[in-house]
Amino acid sequence: MNRAEVLTEALPYIEEFHGSYVVIKYGGHAMLSEELMDTTIRDTLLLKYVGMKPIIVHGGGPEITSAMEKFGKKPEFIEGLRITDEETLDIIKMVLVGKISTDIVSRINKFGAKGIGLSGKDGRFIMAKKKSSHKIKRGGVEHEVDLGFVGEVERINPEVLEILTEQDYIPVISPIGMTDDGQGFNINSDTVAGEIAVKLKAKKLIVLTDVDGVLRDVGDKSSLIKRLKPADVEKLKSQGVIAGSMIPKVDACVGAVKGGVEKTHIINGSTPHSILLELFTDEGIGTMIWNG
Repeated sequence: MNRAEVLTEALPYIEEFHGSYVVIKYGGHAMLSEELMDTTIRDTLLLKYVGMKPIIVHGGGPEITSAMEKFGKKPEFIEGLRITDEETLDIIKMVLVGKISTDIVSRINKFGAKGIGLSGKDGRFIMAKKKSSHKIKRGGVEHEVDLGFVGEVERINPEVLEILTEQDYIPVISPIGMTDDGQGFNINSDTVAGEIAVKLKAKKLIVLTDVDGVLRDVGDKSSLIKRLKPADVEKLKSQGVIAGSMIPKVDACVGAVKGGVEKTHIINGSTPHSILLELFTDEGIGTMIWNG
């Protein structure tokens, strides 16, 4: 009976999302767990088999940091964005495109579906421009920091994704963009996921991370903010509630909502079956950002 009740609860959500794009940003330390990765992949395949069109965008922060340290480079971040010189960009490409993307694709294929890896350079899919200098305050004085080869999305060509999903592929996207003259740029994966969700008019954007969502007190799981509207975000930033690597995640969700995505979610990818719990249950998990 419990299983039947689960299926009954899921049915209206399956009907609602049937035929729709769902953009899932894979990230956090859950990507380093073999068991959790397999569970997440299986859950993503389930979305496809009940009629949705899942698109995967992946990060790789912990693995990039580990690779940088092996090459003797110290990672530096400004409000969740990695400062990227030319050598760091090469390391990022190696980790994202050469390792993580191929790993996710091979797992999709292992479980019987068709995965295919893409970066923004494939088919001029993600066109980028250099992100402007970042302004920060140190000791009450404002400084400008050049982020290096960090880009922002200028435009998305959805044709590649539309063709692939029409042919039953699950695209796996590495967040590397390019300029018109071929220069590559590292783009925050949350930002890329948000922009793709808008361009595809996705029903959902789901961001997997290491924490349960936006917490008023990072040390207290019971302080989870379950519902959040875009208008509330700036106040929470000024209070320090939204800080560090959570900033680009929340900004991506806000941008997606403003761009027409119905609902966005920040959830803990370390929770088994977190995607299914968010999509197919009345209670859901994590923080939902929407217009309400």
